[in-house]
Amino acid sequence: MSIRHLDSLFHPESVAIIGATNRPRAIGNLVMHNLLAGGFEGPVMPVNPKRQAVCGVLTYPNVESLPVVPDMAVICTPPATVPMLVDKLGERGTRAITVLTAGLGAAGENGRTLKQEMMAAARHHGVRILGSNCLGLLVPGAGLNASFSHIDALPGKVAFVSQSGALGTAVIDWAGAHDIGFSHFVSLGDADDIDFGDLLDYLASDATARAILLYIESVRDARKFLSAARAAARNKPVLVVKSGRVPEGAKAAASHTGALAGSDDVYDAAFRRAGMLRVDDIDELFDAVETLARMQPLKGDRLAILTNGGGPGVMATDALIGRGGHLATLSEETIAALDAVLPTSWSHGNPVDIIGDAPPERFAEATRILLKDPGVDALLVMHVPTAVSLGEQAARAVAEVAKASERNVLTSWLGQVTAEPARQAFSAAGIPTYTTPDAAVRAFMHMVHYHRNQELLMETPPSIPEGFEPATTSARLLVENALAGGRDTLTEPEAKAVLAAYGIPVVETHVATSPEGAARMATEIGFPVALKILSPEVSHKSDVGGVALELESGEAVREAATAMIQRVRELIPEAQITGFTVQQMAHRPGAEELIVGMVNDSIFGPVILFGQGGTAVEVIGDCADALPPLNMALASELIERTRVSKLLKGYRDRPAADLDAICATLIRVAQLVIDIPEVVELDINPLFADAKGVLALDARMHVAAATGKGPERLAIRPYPRELEATIQLGDERILLRPIRPEDEPAHQDFVAHCDPDDIYFRFFRAIRHIPHSEMARLTQIDYAREMAFIAVADNGKGKTIGVVRAISDPDNQKAEFGIMVRSDHKGTGLGSALLGKIIDYLRAQGTRELTAHVLPANHAMLSLAERMGFSHHLLPEDEVMAIRLDLTGKRANAATTATQG
Repeated sequence: MSIRHLDSLFHPESVAIIGATNRPRAIGNLVMHNLLAGGFEGPVMPVNPKRQAVCGVLTYPNVESLPVVPDMAVICTPPATVPMLVDKLGERGTRAITVLTAGLGAAGENGRTLKQEMMAAARHHGVRILGSNCLGLLVPGAGLNASFSHIDALPGKVAFVSQSGALGTAVIDWAGAHDIGFSHFVSLGDADDIDFGDLLDYLASDATARAILLYIESVRDARKFLSAARAAARNKPVLVVKSGRVPEGAKAAASHTGALAGSDDVYDAAFRRAGMLRVDDIDELFDAVETLARMQPLKGDRLAILTNGGGPGVMATDALIGRGGHLATLSEETIAALDAVLPTSWSHGNPVDIIGDAPPERFAEATRILLKDPGVDALLVMHVPTAVSLGEQAARAVAEVAKASERNVLTSWLGQVTAEPARQAFSAAGIPTYTTPDAAVRAFMHMVHYHRNQELLMETPPSIPEGFEPATTSARLLVENALAGGRDTLTEPEAKAVLAAYGIPVVETHVATSPEGAARMATEIGFPVALKILSPEVSHKSDVGGVALELESGEAVREAATAMIQRVRELIPEAQITGFTVQQMAHRPGAEELIVGMVNDSIFGPVILFGQGGTAVEVIGDCADALPPLNMALASELIERTRVSKLLKGYRDRPAADLDAICATLIRVAQLVIDIPEVVELDINPLFADAKGVLALDARMHVAAATGKGPERLAIRPYPRELEATIQLGDERILLRPIRPEDEPAHQDFVAHCDPDDIYFRFFRAIRHIPHSEMARLTQIDYAREMAFIAVADNGKGKTIGVVRAISDPDNQKAEFGIMVRSDHKGTGLGSALLGKIIDYLRAQGTRELTAHVLPANHAMLSLAERMGFSHHLLPEDEVMAIRLDLTGKRANAATTATQG
């Protein structure tokens, strides 16, 4: 990911238009007209060897003749000319080029495509490319319209990035009609260089963009995209419209998981994990931006509805329940308070119908009472026009009460002409207002989903239950043996052995090679038993009659096995039957049948699936997806997104299932996938779950030779266990390891035991307590773009005693670090060890320099930096010392040597 030279793209001081022309409706003419009409204040230099002037501006015959080096150039010439033009502009020193030209996929004389030639020239000169085949870009606030859009955009505070140029012009047209402006409007086109990840990184730190809107057709680099999206979503709302929700057809899959995990569901999981909000269309996209801009902190999804008409109240309730929301249950105190101010004929429940003749005072008083109820997270107030109602006055009365509350109030004044003054009153008061009950409820659910997604970014997960030490070597050996034997599918016993190596309880399974052997095996283990066919060609055994349950005798087992062989040979003549599996029946009355699986998505890599299992799993279709790695909080959220989660919580006389055991199973499957990249698809179906825990009854696992490193195929970089190291300081063994989200409680304790002066030197201000929102940012890091190593006493089992943190810029050129050691461990050499650890890590990542700002009074830090080879100088305007270490030369080597010594 890189934001290098994007300032030249969005804030150029000069622009050249290669291919500018006076020909009407030509792209070169439209771009030239837009740049001049937009009010761009820098030089605009058209390039065309056949024209003396374009749009009244002196034209230059070629790039070499331009009087100044253009910061940004726009190319709208035939495809064959583009690579040469990029090369010449790069030679002149241009840093950003917008390529509007399409058709660069054609091969040139050397066999390479024009697109490859263009990108080779761009990389050689360090030039950034927007496009090709794009509409261009607009920065209305800067007067920059480097596009061929026939409509100009209004200035505003919303950034819009689109993969579709055609949709882009429609959005500009729609937004202008609704008086919506943009801080940036960017068409990516083919995204040959600059992509969503780059723009998310750039726009996340641009104060002129209050929110970022994306129209996505597909994502190429999943890790880059998610890393940038998670960082941006922590700073401002990021909203997405993703086209292609419904596939034209389902691919045949070898497992239930493969059939259930649709690609659009995976996009949903990715957007949710990144803290973004997905909406269905452009209209909803801009509605959601406005809603989130006026949103107060939200605590839950319980909505109270206040109306002067019963019909709209019912419509709103239907919409709420249909979208997965919850109607608030009013407290007895609230009911009594409403009784005291409302007519006796009011609805006495939620929705609160205050009758059609309700005056403004009744609206205001009912609003005030409902906002005091602790069981109400938000309030929707609706008004139906009647002959005796005063709509505008009621709106102003509600607005006065709503402005004094810290809870969210949404409004919907029905009608058109009579409702318009009320809507204007709400808008002036900063209160969201909507034309229909459904639109208002949809807006409320936008708040709910956005709040939940943000919580996933900030939530501190509990630790996985102790004792999880997978036998990875044993599991990998089983997989390697299968591949060495030319198999792409593990047998059921092998698959269960792999699961058992990762601590997942499995039913004991035995293998017999003949019906007679199966009968003898069943007699040995005890009846009743389950018998299953064993064949690499039979994936879904029950589909071919390859499963027999509750067999009570050896003769019954023999007969069932013989019948299985006959059925399989009739249905799948080519199947090689290698035997049978025999297992004692697992009687778990009341246990829920679940499915846990993994499938490889072509874009996002491994995806974990959870849902209701059994033979009808595809018919039931109750499942949810998540991206690994998982922790207890993420696993719990995955379960919550299924209908079967309600059954797992217990009902009537059936106790709740052990949810921690289910979460632990999901985490262990995710870790298995991370550790063994050869596992490309797996099913545990059914997985029994009840109050006693979980038990895997059947499993299938598909394998293939790994094409790359395990973690590299994951969309989210997992915890880098390989970076853990143990050091000896005096008599104490200390574990240095990357920080984890579940370290938050220990990190709070660490800060509490640091000297106030040390905290002041680290944060440049006095801090008594770091709030959860900030501590979550410190412990829930994206290992793809920052790193924090903590020192844990007692060889990793004790308290946190030190931390060093480095955050790299998106280009990985420079990293800024901070370090702090618990006061009772200062002077032990721990600071040197931590700083050396981060230096080694950054050098391995290719980072070029390490910097920090240090208060002049922080003598210990300045002394440590000097010993480690840092240079330093005073910044008088800030009254701080700037220290710097070159990680490419000898100073970095000296620093590492000092640490190891």
